Amino acid sequence: MISEIIVDVGLNEKRVALLEDKELVEIFIERSDSERLVGNIYRGKVSSVLPGMQAAFIDIGYEKNAFLYVGDAVSQKEFHEDDEEMYNDVKNYNIDEILRPGQEITVQVTKEPIGTKGPRVTTHITLPGRQLVLLPNADYVGISRRIEDDDERIKLKKIAEKIKPKNMGLIVRTVSEGKREEDFKNDINFLVKLWTKIKQKEHSGPVPRCIHKDINIIYRSVRDMFTWYIDKFVINDRQEYNKVLELVEMISPALKLRVEYVNKNIDLYDHFNIDAMISKALAKKIWLKCGGYLIIERTEALTVIDVNTGKYVGVNNLEDTVLRTNKEAAKEIAKQLRLRDIGGIIIIDFIDMSETEHQRQVVEVLKNP
Repeated sequence: MISEIIVDVGLNEKRVALLEDKELVEIFIERSDSERLVGNIYRGKVSSVLPGMQAAFIDIGYEKNAFLYVGDAVSQKEFHEDDEEMYNDVKNYNIDEILRPGQEITVQVTKEPIGTKGPRVTTHITLPGRQLVLLPNADYVGISRRIEDDDERIKLKKIAEKIKPKNMGLIVRTVSEGKREEDFKNDINFLVKLWTKIKQKEHSGPVPRCIHKDINIIYRSVRDMFTWYIDKFVINDRQEYNKVLELVEMISPALKLRVEYVNKNIDLYDHFNIDAMISKALAKKIWLKCGGYLIIERTEALTVIDVNTGKYVGVNNLEDTVLRTNKEAAKEIAKQLRLRDIGGIIIIDFIDMSETEHQRQVVEVLKNP
């Protein structure tokens, strides 16, 4: 599979597209007139506490108060890496025993505001680096689930436990597979210094205010996406190109040969057919290759996806037609969820299937597209 990152730097916006075998799988857009909040850390003030919802609203200086769920307010020291059952069992905690109106609190934005809803925040701060993610308020070591080799996981966990700052947590990222202890030194030193600076800002200044902003979309794409799995990193701005080279030189010098500058006179997104793919992919109606189609509708509460046979009439019998349509739909749905960054409650209305084996096959395609 050929993977490429295509960066278009415009006057008022920056766009980063991830292509896999020339197909658009992820798109990120950052506009100069609309501030991105996710990843930012704020010193906020509790505006109201709602025991009935087990949540609180936090004033972070944004036009709408941020939403803080009780599970995101409980200290991370209560949890451990694999203790998912305890993490999800928030019935043991009451929000009004943790927070009170007027209380100052440090939170990080995890979800952008949408519609009438403000941003979602957490007290579980994460500071991502190239190889590691620092968890200043936790005390455990986690290994990326994408690293599947058991021996490698054991090795990396031993290294992480050795270098982990006292009373802090670490997550070892996928890109760290095959790395040695010395490969993590720059990352851990940078992240610890960054947290120290954030803590210094925490109690000096008016509340609410932003005390840390995440890096812009171009540098995030280098930090989080530009790994050995990426064959090419293409960018059309000379100044940003030079900055990308400097960043790559610091974090993975061997990847510099894969960074490519393209003259601004060339319309990158037209050249790679990305604009057409965006328009097609983000439409309400998505046609499948077999002739069927999806209808995707998002609301503030949930996302509904309806599967239809459309123009596809099959060649053998109704059950085969339905199975093929549902399997192709399942594969496309997985792609669309990633592309549109859809989470939360998702309802998929597949075409009815009477065969249990057919239902199993469709679910398997959805799990492993």
